[in-house]
Amino acid sequence: MAGSRMVVIAALMGNAAVAATKFVAAAFTGSSAMLSEGVHSLVDTVNQVLMLHGIRRAARPPDPKHPFGYGRELYFWAFIVALMVFALGAGISFYEGLAHLRHPREMANPLVNYIVLGASLLFEGVTWVIALRSFRAAKGRRGWIQAFRDSKDASTFTVLFEDTAAMLGLLIALAGIVATQVTGDPRYDGYASLGIGAVLAITAILLARETKGLLLGELAQRQVVDDILRIAGSDPDVRCANGVLTQQLGPESIIAALSADFHDVLTTPQIEACVLRIERAVQRTHPDVTALFVKPQTAQTWAKRRLRWDPNRVAPDGIDAG
Repeated sequence: MAGSRMVVIAALMGNAAVAATKFVAAAFTGSSAMLSEGVHSLVDTVNQVLMLHGIRRAARPPDPKHPFGYGRELYFWAFIVALMVFALGAGISFYEGLAHLRHPREMANPLVNYIVLGASLLFEGVTWVIALRSFRAAKGRRGWIQAFRDSKDASTFTVLFEDTAAMLGLLIALAGIVATQVTGDPRYDGYASLGIGAVLAITAILLARETKGLLLGELAQRQVVDDILRIAGSDPDVRCANGVLTQQLGPESIIAALSADFHDVLTTPQIEACVLRIERAVQRTHPDVTALFVKPQTAQTWAKRRLRWDPNRVAPDGIDAG
């Protein structure tokens, strides 16, 4: 989680500086788009504080009330961040844009806006590159969209999405200010605020959709399932590794349940020793598998029970491979 924390801290520092600068510029120039951008950066700053709080809370060790730890608390705070982006960021931007269209105000000192937007693009660009590098390192060979859907570290992709929205918002604000200055029509400034609101709304919906899935409990990545089946199936005391059910409890916490068919001649101590070997091998390969439960079960029983809740997943001969 150390890498994720550094990404969030970098974004927090950048957004705090940018927010203060934008509000000062909005006060001097009367720009609606600049005010919307100031609100946007302020919301992002508060969001980074919430994400840091979530990272700290999620890192707490298991206890009797939470035997599998607190990993999902990060997902809860990430969902709150998505709601704030929508309710505060997008909502205030829409309101400010509509208010400016109803009562257009002439823009004063446009040079101040250009200086602030240029500095903001620089600050936001630095934090965006940091978040992008962290996300790229985690995504591997997967495509960007697939990596976002598969990602279990809500802090990293939340910062990346927020910074991407911030960059787009700055470009929209710049376009609105330029159009206002060139045409002399202050309504373009209001249109820019509406555009910023639209970007924030779309970002919030995407973040809420992904973090809701993580909060409810998603499957671990397919590679984890494949490795558990391979490790269990290669043990000499296992006749067949039937399948694995997994759930992501946090960025670095997975719980897994393995269905395995053991040889009939094995005694209880031998089965226990086999299970211990499988657990150790799985945790060497995937340290984030914090709990692995092994259920002795025939392949036919596993297939029948799997069909109760996943009737479309039928392997040859009626046996599911995981």
